[in-house]
Amino acid sequence: MSKTTYNRIKSVLAEKGKSNIDLADSLNITPETVSSWCTNSAQPSIKRLFEVANILDVDARDLLISTKHS
Repeated sequence: MSKTTYNRIKSVLAEKGKSNIDLADSLNITPETVSSWCTNSAQPSIKRLFEVANILDVDARDLLISTKHS
């Protein structure tokens, strides 16, 4: 069974040259929490998603997988 991907946090971190640890430090949370988001085994709250977007200097929508299929 394949895991559903809901967010692009891992991809955006790579695009920005940042690590899980960098993001965890900025949010004052554990790297394991960020890792769970990056593997899509857990998801950040909406509030936290906006904090991540702010830290990574992207629109919050850029952190999510689109539900529209062209």
